[in-house]
Amino acid sequence: MGVTNATVLVLIIVFCSLLEASFVLGRVHRHSKKHHDPDSGLYGSISQPPAYPPSESPIPGDGGNSSSDSSTFDVRSFGAVGDCVTDDTSAFRSAWEAACKTEYGVLLVPSGYTFTITSTIFSGPCRNGFIFQVDGVLMPPDGPDNWPKEDSPRQWLVFYKVDGMTLQGEGLIEGNGQKWWDLPCKPHRGPNGSTLHGPCDSPVAIRFFESSNLTLRNIRIQNSPQFHVKFDACDSVLIDSVSISSPALSPNTDGIHIQDSKYVGIYNSLIRNGDDCISIGPGCSDVDIENVTCGPSHGISIGSLGYQHSLACVRNISVSNSVIRNSDNGVRIKTWQGGMGTVRSITFTNVFMENVRNCIIIDQYYCLSKECRNQTSAVQVADVAYRNIKGTYDVRSPPIHFACSDAMPCANITLGEVELLPAEGEMVADPFCWNTYGGLETLTIPPISCLQDGAPLSLTEGFAYGC
Repeated sequence: MGVTNATVLVLIIVFCSLLEASFVLGRVHRHSKKHHDPDSGLYGSISQPPAYPPSESPIPGDGGNSSSDSSTFDVRSFGAVGDCVTDDTSAFRSAWEAACKTEYGVLLVPSGYTFTITSTIFSGPCRNGFIFQVDGVLMPPDGPDNWPKEDSPRQWLVFYKVDGMTLQGEGLIEGNGQKWWDLPCKPHRGPNGSTLHGPCDSPVAIRFFESSNLTLRNIRIQNSPQFHVKFDACDSVLIDSVSISSPALSPNTDGIHIQDSKYVGIYNSLIRNGDDCISIGPGCSDVDIENVTCGPSHGISIGSLGYQHSLACVRNISVSNSVIRNSDNGVRIKTWQGGMGTVRSITFTNVFMENVRNCIIIDQYYCLSKECRNQTSAVQVADVAYRNIKGTYDVRSPPIHFACSDAMPCANITLGEVELLPAEGEMVADPFCWNTYGGLETLTIPPISCLQDGAPLSLTEGFAYGC
């Protein structure tokens, strides 16, 4: 082996050792505090919410570290090495096939090993009670130069058409995102803060597609090249006690993204990343978010919606008993001009802000270019309530910002017990409203006087707008 190759191998071994140590320390920290309480001094003891949606039957055991159980399929038994160098993809696929077709089967990624696998689609359906148990470290190839040319650069681990699956474990799913974040096409990665042309696709770490009755719990996911976890066209999802982390300046690293999915519960989780903490896309309904701590991040966002004149329908979204810290946004609804559809029945309750810019924001002029033009149609936003939203804001922007469409005003916007004070310096100018209709249940801090009374004439038309 040449000197250069030997040096690279030593660096890889050192990296894997550090990664394993980090994951072990993470396990110790998690067990020191079973349930994350974002700020018990603010709201008192936040009780554990019930499972959502309720499980039809309990899942026996957690898989453990033993491969003696006939329903447990250790990936090492299928040829996986776990030395941070060997490509273990084939072994994982074989273990999946065996565990997936077994009643209460467990695919076990054992602790003490770091497994490298390439972009893979794990397809269902699987037998009842299937568990993907990650107790070791699981990671993709290191950066775009090492990504197999035949693999999709847009996704890493894909779970397709699985029903009743649980992804859990004491381990770590490591995304190796740094070299993807450094691509010159990423925001402000070019010379003098510019963005350059060139290949820019980056893989989502974990994607669930057309799946149902899913559980994601007690797992650490970090440093994804792009979104950490994405749910597309899924039904009945429980996310509980999940830790997601990436640097504050890592581009497009949304924590949890949901699209065309319904009956989703996200509870007791800690998310620190470089984009939206949780993002809710078009086609989503009945989403419950409780006891989640975000930050640094871009906040909890509904949208963006209506891109390229598309139809977007979002309803029945609840965010409660949560904390957002050191983030660019707090609770946000963002839509493109020219879209169609509605966003309605949205509630934000008991949310604490700490040094957040744009604490409460509706932006119906969302645009990534200065060349965006005014459009004559829009996704309508209506029936949105903000109650007991308190904390501090970054004074670079007003803490409340409602920029609603000229063509489709915001309607039935309600605020009560909203108290937002500057984190540093003096209070900025009054909150901003444009074409916004609603009312106050209590006086707010800062005072907001720009809401218009009544309802716009376009309200009924908007709800019939394709949703």
